[in-house]
Amino acid sequence: MGINQAHNLRAPPLEKLHPYGVRVSLPRGDPFRKLLGPEWSRIHWYATREERDAALDEMSRRHEYSRTGDRPSLIFEKVEKLAESHGL
Repeated sequence: MGINQAHNLRAPPLEKLHPYGVRVSLPRGDPFRKLLGPEWSRIHWYATREERDAALDEMSRRHEYSRTGDRPSLIFEKVEKLAESHGL
């Protein structure tokens, strides 16, 4: 049975595996750590390596509206759920 009002769900139902991810975190000494906490990180999950790598390129690029001299202060790491990616 399908979900009638899927847009009302907190998170969309997972219909396929998303084993490839990008962990975004803050470097030591970043002032936002005082707001978000020293252990803050966020992981974005993707179904394929290609999707993950494209998203990583987009996330880590220099934004066209950035001021001269601005540098992103985020740390991006590739992560993988090995059991899902190897079909275990």
